[in-house]
Amino acid sequence: MKAGELHIDIDTYMKLSRQFQKRHMMTEAVELYELMMDGPYKPAQQDGPLLLRRIAMGPEPDLELVYRVVRKFEAVYEFKTKNVFDGIHRALTSNGRVDEAAGIVERMRAAGHQPDNITYSQLVFGLCKAAKCDEARQVLDEMEAEGCTPDLKTWTMLIQGHCAAGEVDKALQYLTEMIEKDLEADADLLDVMVKGLCKQEKIDAAYTLFVEMVDTAKLNPWQGTYKHIIAELLRVKKLEEALGLLKSMKARKFPPFADPFPSNIAEYGTLEDARDFLKALKGSSNNYPQPPVYVQMFKAFFAEGRYSEAQDLLYKCPIHIRRHHDITELFEPKKVQATA
Repeated sequence: MKAGELHIDIDTYMKLSRQFQKRHMMTEAVELYELMMDGPYKPAQQDGPLLLRRIAMGPEPDLELVYRVVRKFEAVYEFKTKNVFDGIHRALTSNGRVDEAAGIVERMRAAGHQPDNITYSQLVFGLCKAAKCDEARQVLDEMEAEGCTPDLKTWTMLIQGHCAAGEVDKALQYLTEMIEKDLEADADLLDVMVKGLCKQEKIDAAYTLFVEMVDTAKLNPWQGTYKHIIAELLRVKKLEEALGLLKSMKARKFPPFADPFPSNIAEYGTLEDARDFLKALKGSSNNYPQPPVYVQMFKAFFAEGRYSEAQDLLYKCPIHIRRHHDITELFEPKKVQATA
């Protein structure tokens, strides 16, 4: 990369570094950073902490890479910023090395930097990952004692940790406690809770929480959360509830998650359920679902041997659907079989 007096310019460095990080080639990204820090065109000061953050985001951060970045940063700037300390702390807590992380916090304080919600959130995450959820909850009390009020991110880390450990009842307890402290849940936290409850087969509880948060608390959920809870409701044959969420999804201008409905309706639903599904996709306008949706529904009914009901559904469809080439082609062989 360097020969004689030839050096990499900053623009090239930034492009290469982004590509390495995008491909999770962190060793190469660190080597490039070291090369640049030794040359005349040094990266911006914030590049070191950003690289540390990327390393720490991996499932098992490579601590040797972390310390290589830190050593090079210190060699050039002769001090550690708060973000550098946080980068080391994040990598240690992600590896479950909580005691060493505590030592970093003390060194952070000695350097004149006070731990904040970012620092504590990382500690909570690390403790939960190490299956020390009770200790993680104590961190929030310690924060308040030091005058640092836990924010939404810190509570989310705590709740996510309990969900990952299968302790969803405690997670719900902490969600309630958080709301009582006048903090409002966001789409990220709702997604964490819904998926945590579903993983423990508490589908009804997940649905109730979702509806309460969206309809009562006016929270704007993610599209992915809608899709997850709809799929789980259909899996346990809660068709009415799933249809309700499909309508809610469309009302919020999300692309409706229609794919799993036809096969489930054909398996255990009624003809009226099929009509409700198609009406939900139509909404209040006259924008009928596209023909492929009808084809999927009819094929699902055929697969379950429900030809006569598929025929009844066809008669209730708008005329442009009944006359569509794909629909007539689908039903023609069935008519021949019926008259044979």
